[in-house]
Amino acid sequence: MSLPKIFVTRQLPERGLNPLLSHAEIEIWPERQPPAYEILLEKVQQIDGLLCLLTDRIDEQLINTGKSLKVISQMAVGYDNIDIKAATNRKIPVGNTPGVLTDATADLTWALLMCAARRIIESEQYVRAGSWQTWEPTLLLGTDLSGATLGIVGLGRIGEAVARRASGFNLRVIYSSRHRRSKEIEAALGVEYVEFNRLLQESDIITLHTALSKETHHLISYAQFALMKRSAILINTARGAIVDPQALYQTLKSGQIAGAALDVTEPEPIPLDSPLLSLKNLIITPHIGSASYQTRLKMATMAANNLLAGLLNQPLPYCVNPEIYS
Repeated sequence: MSLPKIFVTRQLPERGLNPLLSHAEIEIWPERQPPAYEILLEKVQQIDGLLCLLTDRIDEQLINTGKSLKVISQMAVGYDNIDIKAATNRKIPVGNTPGVLTDATADLTWALLMCAARRIIESEQYVRAGSWQTWEPTLLLGTDLSGATLGIVGLGRIGEAVARRASGFNLRVIYSSRHRRSKEIEAALGVEYVEFNRLLQESDIITLHTALSKETHHLISYAQFALMKRSAILINTARGAIVDPQALYQTLKSGQIAGAALDVTEPEPIPLDSPLLSLKNLIITPHIGSASYQTRLKMATMAANNLLAGLLNQPLPYCVNPEIYS
């Protein structure tokens, strides 16, 4: 009896695929760039399982082209690149990897936050350029964290982890979220719920941790920037399209807010001719929120276990459309 066939759209941490080795025939896309959509259409006709990433477009056409496709497993928390309705109509379970990247992303959020507040990247470049001549009272002044107000947009797993890390900085922490958390959780985290516009007005640092949806696409644009303090700093480690890039450029260039730090952009990767790259008060990293050895291995293993469960006709450990089992 032949083994089921699976296609993995990128090279993953090798040990992460161990659960699949004796259960499936595995083909791994060897290039750094994701496979073109036309290649995915070709591959999906021959496979039983697909292990994909956020950079892969898994739409209705592709799903319906995979006549023998039994399971889709994504190595990511988000899955807005996948047509969940089309998969559900085909009774195809879709898996993701929630929870495992919470701490890694919260750590990066704080790294970006502190780099932006104290202008660390700008200062390092200043030294390398040979501009450091002496100690100067007004050189590269940043923002104190102690006593500042941190505004968290979206108090899910990652938002909570960011709030917990704030406890040692003597920050006032406020949050806005689609659903208000219980008073017990608010007390445990030391956070205060406020309406979104009030958060924008009162925060010294605003950090985004909401999911991308129709409602949150360009959630931060011209009108929202206009409400922020001129000294405000914006951090985005969620999804690039939550922030309108043109509005961000105009806002930072004019000094309407002090700075920003992004781990995600719209589009990704950011084009080299983007005007955003000309700004000194903006830090951009290449979507490395979960980029620790431990976290990426855990994500790959979870994705492999989801895929294996689907191949064995078992419920996925982490399924985003569990209604197919009803």
